[in-house]
Amino acid sequence: MHTTTVEEVKARLSAGEPLNLLDVREAGEREEYNIGGTHLPMSNIMNFETEEIDHLKDQELIVYCRSGNRSQEACMFLEQCGFTNTYNLAGGMNEWRK
Repeated sequence: MHTTTVEEVKARLSAGEPLNLLDVREAGEREEYNIGGTHLPMSNIMNFETEEIDHLKDQELIVYCRSGNRSQEACMFLEQCGFTNTYNLAGGMNEWRK
């Protein structure tokens, strides 16, 4: 697992770079603030329900949540499921909205 910052991701998105973003928040949290990407709640990941993103196992995958804690846990779990290039978005949406 790697870590990336809000500044790095914002710069890459502003430059038009296509990124694989994964939001692991629950549905209600996603409604509050959303930067896009695939939505796969942490509860699904913990139940090995990753089919929706299995095609990204060898690609860079930037994982985010509200604060960065769940996304860090999700990255570790996804690595155990065979994902080889996961990035935790440090600070999550709390940092993004500053």
